[in-house]
Amino acid sequence: MPSNTPSILALGEAMVEFNQSGINQPTYLQGFGGDTSNFCIAAARQGASTGFVSAVGSDPFGRLLFDLWQREQVDTSFVRIDDQAPTGVYFVSHGPSGHQFDYLRAGSAASRYAPRDLPLDAIAAANVIHLSGISLAISVSACDAAFAAIAHARANGTLVSFDTNLRLKLWPLARARAVMLEAIRQTDICLPSWDDVTELTGLTERDDIVDFLLAQGPRVVALKLGKEGSYIATPDERRVVPGHAVNAVDATGAGDCFGGAFIARIVAGDDPFQAARYANVAAALSTQGFGAVAPIPDRTAVEQTIGA
Repeated sequence: MPSNTPSILALGEAMVEFNQSGINQPTYLQGFGGDTSNFCIAAARQGASTGFVSAVGSDPFGRLLFDLWQREQVDTSFVRIDDQAPTGVYFVSHGPSGHQFDYLRAGSAASRYAPRDLPLDAIAAANVIHLSGISLAISVSACDAAFAAIAHARANGTLVSFDTNLRLKLWPLARARAVMLEAIRQTDICLPSWDDVTELTGLTERDDIVDFLLAQGPRVVALKLGKEGSYIATPDERRVVPGHAVNAVDATGAGDCFGGAFIARIVAGDDPFQAARYANVAAALSTQGFGAVAPIPDRTAVEQTIGA
């Protein structure tokens, strides 16, 4: 592969968001979503070389996503255009009970992604490939592609990063547990969120959770704890890395921002505790604006905050 092959790849589904901005006569603001796409953008804003691995439809929404990735300097060489399927979209509504998410993703281009579509040379040349529970959940063929990507990465010395991102609208808990635990067994760096991992494991103590996850095989577990920060564990050491206090207005995508910043710093040479300190700040800053993508800070903003 050429030397400009991205050092960090992410596999999954990106979608176009329509977020309700009026109540009596609703209008919708167009934005973007998709956990692994958010991850890629967060890593790119920290200066990492990233590429997205997926499919979009040959439609205006797919073109919007290509425009987004190109603006964010995310390599789109590995995003295929599917003329037979749409790009996924979702709507965010607001009411007395809070946010409601409605997804139109069944049969989407990304859900039709299959092992034959994988950019095997790029995966072998990357430092890290990142996936999530959603990458596994959207369809059988996408799940097969994810496990094929993991196997190829491991065979070629590419690290595997995995974020649980449990979405029970996509699959039942029993299936999610079985499939995700198999993925975690083949993962080098596990990035679980507290709510996800307590549901998946049935455990509620931090050390029990990280003991369980490390026993599956990962070398690093970065358990995300929201405003508290993160609990970082390796086979040799573990400790809480405190969060960074901000006036948060919207935590959408903060976990994805943490993951992208954390992996960007690992690739840059940080140890997991240094990477977590940086990623905690990046994730905190990302909660100071609305949406998953727009508020993600760049490297300068994170470093200035750390140095302040």
